[in-house]
Amino acid sequence: MNHPTGLTGPTPLNRLADVTPLVHPRLRSVVTAPRPAQPRPLDLRVRAQRIQIDELVVDDPHQVLAHARQAALDDPETAEQLGYSATEPLPLPDAAALLCALYDTDALTAMGLRLTRLTTRVSASNQQTEPVSLVRSTAPED
Repeated sequence: MNHPTGLTGPTPLNRLADVTPLVHPRLRSVVTAPRPAQPRPLDLRVRAQRIQIDELVVDDPHQVLAHARQAALDDPETAEQLGYSATEPLPLPDAAALLCALYDTDALTAMGLRLTRLTTRVSASNQQTEPVSLVRSTAPED
């Protein structure tokens, strides 16, 4: 029998000519659909700033001064920024500022300072707009 390729008989070459390439169905779906790129976060260059202001009053000046002297010995770099020197006593406002720089509100209460108001100022803006500001103020519960 003559084959259309001109080859006669069932030779291995004849069988190869009649075979069509088959793609496995599971592989076809993987090859055909490209994956979409992951979306990037939108960068609007918005800057936000939060400032928390604790308003405190001194209830016990002697206790505040004693704690501030000890704090100045424990953290001389911070005390130096306030102008503290070992030869001169620390004035009460400087002593209160030093303690506020080093301790949280709960510790300050134990050192003779009392929180009278907490104010939080938040502002946000981008390069093209004026800042949007929010001010929240609360008094602590007695």
